[in-house]
Amino acid sequence: MDWLAYGLALLGAYFLGSIPSGYLAGRLKGIDIRQAGSGNIGATNTFRTLGKTADIAVLLGDAFKGFAACRWLAPWIYSWVGQPAHAFSVPVPLAAGVAAILGHNYTCWLRFKGGKGIATSAGVFIALAWQALLATLAGWILVFALSRYVSLASITAALLLPVMVWFWGGSAALAGITVFLSLMALYKHRSNIQRLLAGTEPRFGRKKNQP
Repeated sequence: MDWLAYGLALLGAYFLGSIPSGYLAGRLKGIDIRQAGSGNIGATNTFRTLGKTADIAVLLGDAFKGFAACRWLAPWIYSWVGQPAHAFSVPVPLAAGVAAILGHNYTCWLRFKGGKGIATSAGVFIALAWQALLATLAGWILVFALSRYVSLASITAALLLPVMVWFWGGSAALAGITVFLSLMALYKHRSNIQRLLAGTEPRFGRKKNQP
């Protein structure tokens, strides 16, 4: 029964994470966001394509998916299956958070093409390691303020987060998963890294054809 609860928790977290907030927000305005801007369904492209209000809604929605998977969904599934409280160990919400991020990045509703997982990862770490997240967020804000590159700030945050988890005394499981998530975030940003190196990455608030 423990494995049944564990599997159901991961499956439920994946499907929660797979809800394509950016795509749905675009459809409400009659726009397929995959065919606009960078083609990504995340918050940055939502801002450029749909505007600030939609962007805030998508950002919060994507973060909520990660938070809810860890804090509420996994415990509820364990309770629903009828497992005792001691069966709900620390790795379960952590694994549910990873499943939610994978659902966002590779959503089954859009042929397994999704976002880059930054906002959903933030939601996961609000639930699991908020001190490390706040320190990483400070780094994100600093890099963004100096460069105006959302992608560079996100890449910096991906590199900084494992260090902050270690600094704040995170468990070995959490630290290991954080490294995995950071590598996945870097992989999802590989096109941004290429454009940054080539000097063609657009800064926040500028159109792609502007210097």
